[in-house]
Amino acid sequence: MYYCGIDVAKRKHAVAVLDEHGHPQVAVFATENTQAGMNVLLEQLKPLGTEVSIGLEATGHYWLSLYDVLTRHGYPVSVINPMQVAAYRKSGIRKVKNDRTDAVWIADFLRISNLPATKQDIPTLMQLRELTRFRFWLSDQIGDCKRKLLTILDRVFPEYEKLFSDVFVSSSRALLREAVSAQEFSDFDLQELTDLLSKTSRKRFGAEKAKQIQEQAQKSIGVGFLADAVHVEMRCLLAQIDLLEEQREEVEKSLEELMALLPQHITSIPGVGLASGAAILAEIGDIQRFESPEKLVAYAGIDATVHQSGQFQAQQMHMSKRGSAYLRLALWQAASMSLLHNEELKSYYDKKRKEGKAHRVALGAVCRKLLIRVYVILKENRPYVPHYSLS
Repeated sequence: MYYCGIDVAKRKHAVAVLDEHGHPQVAVFATENTQAGMNVLLEQLKPLGTEVSIGLEATGHYWLSLYDVLTRHGYPVSVINPMQVAAYRKSGIRKVKNDRTDAVWIADFLRISNLPATKQDIPTLMQLRELTRFRFWLSDQIGDCKRKLLTILDRVFPEYEKLFSDVFVSSSRALLREAVSAQEFSDFDLQELTDLLSKTSRKRFGAEKAKQIQEQAQKSIGVGFLADAVHVEMRCLLAQIDLLEEQREEVEKSLEELMALLPQHITSIPGVGLASGAAILAEIGDIQRFESPEKLVAYAGIDATVHQSGQFQAQQMHMSKRGSAYLRLALWQAASMSLLHNEELKSYYDKKRKEGKAHRVALGAVCRKLLIRVYVILKENRPYVPHYSLS
């Protein structure tokens, strides 16, 4: 049996091949990250026959084309977490750090750990990762636009924000397309304002709300001479928010189609929705990479770190925040929703709060508990069952 370790880089990949005893079979060589380089690699692997296992680190996005080529040619490929190889490297006597020795470390780690080949639905997971990260970006852009819109209102009609439970409900958006400053709302024909509110809110609001808006506008301390400028800004921002939200919905439809292709049960956990579930799956990738729940927790960066120096040891512990920031964000969102929909995790949160933990600390503990349940569900490929015992 032969073990091929590939250290992935942007321009060139370093390749090492060891036998089952850890002896080099060929000199470590470099292959370019081009189609010609891929052909060279395949020619070098051909003499090894079918008794070869290939391991490569998930470095940025540069491993994707390599993985695609190798799996299409029938080679078993294990995509390895760089943190695992780094930990294994520290166990060695030699502390040399360069691309060529990294390739040897990867091959040797593959030999020692006997990792299984990464499952073949990795392309679907990669598509999920691409779309979920894009969805996070769209949400950030929407948030930026909304914050900018609120700063505009704070200058020209600061009282407006308190008139609606949410400034961005459809009826409020419709009003802001017609008027922005307090002076504009004060000059608005009351009947037209009433009709617009009634139509856009499906008759939830009417004359009473229209009068309330005008009363606040007439007493407002908003800056009037900015009206023309902010009216242009407001129309642009509202149009941008509408477009971004429409695009986010399109992404979510694609996520739903991709999730249907995967044999997953993660969304059976109350509180884990389509978007957060897709992001968690995408960021974890192949669950077989993680030997225990603790390693997955560490990969997510929600394990605790203790600050210690000499005889001093801090009393408070903080999340390490290593690993995938996207995974932490998705877990945080799912944990927040779990407080509304998951009785088991809500009880655990309440317990932490009674112990004196702050909200963010208690929610962080829920994230860890949730991730352990995700680990079990993915490992055992079964739906969520509440009240089973987990530490």
